[in-house]
Amino acid sequence: MDLETIREHALGLSAVTEDFPFDQDTLAFRVGEKIFLLASLEKVPAAFNAKCDPEKAIELRERYPAIQPGYHMNKKHWNTITLDGTVPRELVLELVEHSWSLVASSLPKRKQKELGITT
Repeated sequence: MDLETIREHALGLSAVTEDFPFDQDTLAFRVGEKIFLLASLEKVPAAFNAKCDPEKAIELRERYPAIQPGYHMNKKHWNTITLDGTVPRELVLELVEHSWSLVASSLPKRKQKELGITT
C-alpha cells in the first residue's frame, strides 16, 4: 500500500478535490471544501491523517500500533495511519471512505445536494 493508492481511492469518491494548502509536502483531500484526509508526501514510511468516529478511533489504536492519534490534529477525531504493512489494505481503504463519509455528512444539506452527495 502506498500514497498513490490512497490518492486514487480518495479521488474516486464523490465531489473530492485535492490541493496543497500548507506547503508542497502536505497533500489535502477535500469534500465540499472541508478536509477529510491529509498526507505527507515526504514521510517515510508513508502516512496520512483521516477523520474517524471517536469510539472507532480508540478501538483501532488499541488493535493496530500503526494507527495513532492524529498528528497536528484533534486527537479525539483524527487518526494518523502509517502505511507500514501492518494495517490490512481493505481497512486502510475503508478508513479513507469513513473519513469522507463523516465530513460529507457534516456538510449543509444544500451543499450536499449541490455536490450530488447522498449520505
